[in-house]
Amino acid sequence: MKSGNARKQPGIAFRITSFSYQQAQRVTDSKDPPLSFEAALSELETLVERMESGELSLEESLRSFEEGIVLTRTCQQALADAEQKVEILTSNDPQADAEPFESES
Repeated sequence: MKSGNARKQPGIAFRITSFSYQQAQRVTDSKDPPLSFEAALSELETLVERMESGELSLEESLRSFEEGIVLTRTCQQALADAEQKVEILTSNDPQADAEPFESES
């Protein structure tokens, strides 16, 4: 039985990796503007509620988890950008020149 399980594991890992790549491509190649922090957080909350309901299949749960990771990273980047803006605005250097803020994302 162990050899049968060993053969299934690479297939599962491949599907997860493929989904991750496709998910990343959708996010990075999208011509739509990136989600706002509020929109990403709202989608993440909805996703968590669906996952906590216990009614998703294993495959649906894995896809939802992958999507949740992307949404979490979107929220983390938005928070990091906001923190950087606050640091720039509250700088103690009165001689500092104002510069336009450019997000890394």
